[in-house]
Amino acid sequence: MQSNAIAPTPASLRVRIAVMVYELLLVVAVVFVASFVMLPVVGDLHAPWQKHLFQGFLLLVLFAYFAAFWLKSGQTLAMKTWRVRLVRTDGRPLTFKLAALRFGLAFTGLACAGLGFWWALVDRDRQFLHDRLLGTRLIRVPRPD
Repeated sequence: MQSNAIAPTPASLRVRIAVMVYELLLVVAVVFVASFVMLPVVGDLHAPWQKHLFQGFLLLVLFAYFAAFWLKSGQTLAMKTWRVRLVRTDGRPLTFKLAALRFGLAFTGLACAGLGFWWALVDRDRQFLHDRLLGTRLIRVPRPD
């Protein structure tokens, strides 16, 4: 018996890069608003503890942004625009732990000169390193009828 389900189409590298560029614009706005809220609390950032507290806060805000969207629908605002969704390869829903690991690995891969993203150029399926390691992937969402 043959299944009528159609396998999801992976998002191309070009589309994923477009999503990242658009996401960058949105993330800059999120960081700007978070900074506007936090700077009066932290102060002028002269002391190292102030800088670390501020940086940790911004990292937490970014994680909350991505995790909330990934856990709710698998799509951030940029991903919705480009019709891309984050899914697990085994079909199960994304968990908080997996979202945290993905964010951490993606951030680390970005901090290491983007190596986690450059990985897609040599990966057989053109996946980013964090997606390959965690069993997630970015797929295209079909256009609504």
